[in-house]
Amino acid sequence: MARNIILYDDPELRENLLPITFTRPIADIRFGIFTIRRKWQRAFPGDYSYLTADYLQPKYPAHEVNTLDDFYIAGNICPNPSLIKAIEKLPSGAALTCKGVTLARHGKNTDTVVEIDEMPLAVNSLTDIFMLNEQALIDDYMTIARTATSAPLSKTCTLIGDPCFPDGTPKIFIHPEATVEAATLNVTKGPIYVGPNAEIMEGTCVRGPLALCEHSYINMGSKIYGATTIGPYCKVGGEINNVVMIGYSNKGHDGFLGNAVIGEWCNLGANCVASNLKNDYSEIKLWNYPAHRFLRTGLQFCGLIMGDHTKAGINTMFNTATVVGVGCNIHGSGFPRNFVASFSEGGASGFSDVSLNKFFDIARRVMARRHVELTDIDIDIFNSIYAIAETYK
Repeated sequence: MARNIILYDDPELRENLLPITFTRPIADIRFGIFTIRRKWQRAFPGDYSYLTADYLQPKYPAHEVNTLDDFYIAGNICPNPSLIKAIEKLPSGAALTCKGVTLARHGKNTDTVVEIDEMPLAVNSLTDIFMLNEQALIDDYMTIARTATSAPLSKTCTLIGDPCFPDGTPKIFIHPEATVEAATLNVTKGPIYVGPNAEIMEGTCVRGPLALCEHSYINMGSKIYGATTIGPYCKVGGEINNVVMIGYSNKGHDGFLGNAVIGEWCNLGANCVASNLKNDYSEIKLWNYPAHRFLRTGLQFCGLIMGDHTKAGINTMFNTATVVGVGCNIHGSGFPRNFVASFSEGGASGFSDVSLNKFFDIARRVMARRHVELTDIDIDIFNSIYAIAETYK
């Protein structure tokens, strides 16, 4: 009988990961090549479901089968061999912890604790998604490149760096159904993964680590710096540096995007640019939803954080560390403020509320282009987010 595994959201952590977690459980964040959920499915087989915010639960239901034998795993942590071994040995009624942090439970209720010394890779803040993406990407890459066979690199491409890791694992993995022609690929800093039906077009310069997921494209003449993840069904161009695009989003033209996290169904228009460094080189403060204010990050570099279904018109400029919610439409000259609440439309001159009916019409058209349906459950989720957004306007 298959294990029953529930990936659960810590409510406080989930709030700290808004706006990305407005529309998904923590475990559905893409981190490296895969989402956290997919990492677990590959490493620890079983039947998976979620415990998350109430309004998300209809789309991401929890399937609790046996409260004594189900495994509950924190949705922000990534698997590794020693962690999986510890979970497999966990007796019923026990919690697995590290430095006082609960990582997993065997059973819904626990009365004993098993402590481990090694803290696994985890997403604990918005900036972790891009800051720790290199390790996550390389870990995922190794699980693929060591078990599958890459297509050969085209002779039209230029390779910079040793083609293999010391153990013989190739540093470039190209799916047999992917296309890479006349590109310059530098693997001195990390590997390059090109997924099924993905394409790196001619004239592109890539410095790994890079993950280009299925059905995604890097347009001609682009400059891509690692550690960058381009999720499935994305189109990108211009200059990108240490960016995670979760999926189904486009930044297809010239313009700079760095140290950023972009949700699904977003579009950045031609020559859209987002600063990732303040002119005075000072520490960056980033909007924090539960605190209702900007908090220090300890970082010098942080770019754009953008929730799902948000669009930016041509030539839009974003200041350093701008956080934009779900369902926004940003346009016009000048810099919009550093925090834009969900379902807002406008720019530097001011914002108005986005009509939900208009939003749903646009979302249906956008999603239909990728043969994805906007469901009644999705509509209920966006209605809930719309109500929450009033708190921040």
